Amino acid sequence: MQQQPVIEWACRSFDQLSATELYAILQLRAAVFVVEQTSIYQDLDGKDFKALHLTGTDNGQVIAYTRLLPAGISYKEPSIGRVVIAPSHRAYGLGRELMKRSIDACQEQFEQKSIRISAQLYLKNFYASLGFEPVGNPYDEDGIPHIEMVKKG
Repeated sequence: MQQQPVIEWACRSFDQLSATELYAILQLRAAVFVVEQTSIYQDLDGKDFKALHLTGTDNGQVIAYTRLLPAGISYKEPSIGRVVIAPSHRAYGLGRELMKRSIDACQEQFEQKSIRISAQLYLKNFYASLGFEPVGNPYDEDGIPHIEMVKKG
């Protein structure tokens, strides 16, 4: 069994990211969402400028990431999106730690305590285990079934 990696966590605004960090984030998002999940979509949607970017790094490599948006950007509530773990680090349960850190950061940084996500449908039970409840019916987003979920604050 591999040893659990030591992850360094950081939450930064867009302006606080270095060019190298931004490149690594965009590279990970493209590798997973576009290539691995074969979903052709416009990842660079202009929302990154207004977001907080939560990263987990292992030996300087970005291996975990979420984009945290204040209320009024994607939804009336703050939101967590672009949730991604590098394929090389998926065996360590980092998804749960990433989401817990993302929830905490949203609740610390944004006035409104409820959080909305657009979850891939197959992960509904995972997000429910973190306190998110489904809202509405499943829908197609870029060729992948999704459902909106809300965690009440």
